[in-house]
Amino acid sequence: MLDREGFRPNVGIILLNHRNEVFWGKRIRTHSWQFPQGGIKHGETPEQAMFRELHEEVGLRAEHVRIIARTRDWLRYEVPEHFIRRDARGHYRGQKQIWFLLQLMGRDSDMNLRATDHPEFDAWRWNEYWVPLEAVIEFKRGVYQMALTELARFLPRMNHHNRYLRAGMRPQHRGEGGRGPHDAAGEHEQHAPEDAGETPKDPA
Repeated sequence: MLDREGFRPNVGIILLNHRNEVFWGKRIRTHSWQFPQGGIKHGETPEQAMFRELHEEVGLRAEHVRIIARTRDWLRYEVPEHFIRRDARGHYRGQKQIWFLLQLMGRDSDMNLRATDHPEFDAWRWNEYWVPLEAVIEFKRGVYQMALTELARFLPRMNHHNRYLRAGMRPQHRGEGGRGPHDAAGEHEQHAPEDAGETPKDPA
């Protein structure tokens, strides 16, 4: 389902934990990391599509999350021609996305990268909110920057300093970027042989 300009309606998902870290998924058999995303089917609202994609790609249900905010307008990116299926070339240009900022209300163990028989990710980790864009396939980086910037003002406020003072503790700082990655079963990532390029499903 394309609009008049050749863009496919799509949703993107930024999932927060209680530390305001974001779910960061490694695309299956690639070196690329990204947020969950997927197309909006005919008759679906963006919110309905978001919950469907959340379950398909991360294994979470609506009861596991809370919607904090969404982008006001569609954010668009164009897909380079060599990433587009031949039968779609000439009329498909890329994706237009509504981005959702979600708060995880459940546990890490509620997530399941193998919730369907066509997984999108083979590993994941919690990452700082401002994700490393160099790990994202190049044509998506602009939209990621726009979505993160627009939604940053809705991040829940945190007061680590007072919390540690009350507990009589000093904060411990983790290494830059976030915690170590997990594989699809929730354990530390085991690297399998990886393809060199993107193999988009939609075709993006």
